[in-house]
Amino acid sequence: MDVDKLKIIVELLEGTDVSRLEWQSGTERIVIRRGSAVASHPSPLVASPLPAATPLPVAVPSQILTIASPLVGTFYRSPSPEDPPFIEVGQRAEKGQVLCIVEAMKLMNQIKAEISGRLVEVLVKNGQSVEFDQPLFRVDPKG
Repeated sequence: MDVDKLKIIVELLEGTDVSRLEWQSGTERIVIRRGSAVASHPSPLVASPLPAATPLPVAVPSQILTIASPLVGTFYRSPSPEDPPFIEVGQRAEKGQVLCIVEAMKLMNQIKAEISGRLVEVLVKNGQSVEFDQPLFRVDPKG
């Protein structure tokens, strides 16, 4: 799809009640999701596969919330390879703070914290492809 067309679609959605748009033509598929990227309920186990070297957590305490990817793309923890990550595990994120970038069709989409809290875990690696609604971070809102 032409990036200019995608920008026009996103602009047309601004100010509307549309929270999700799916479009497919042949092999091209686009999913646009607007609104909160915070899961409405905590997940007791990691839903996506983790690298073999990472041990699987047994359970997630009930106050921990998951922040998921609002779109399909490539996950980046920093604005450029030379810059430090937007946030590190143990640091506190404020609502609206940029946590990462998900690149989709050469567009850099900033993923912002929908809640304030302490970053407990980063669930994906820098440069990894992510799917729509894939868990990216775990945040403790009381931390």
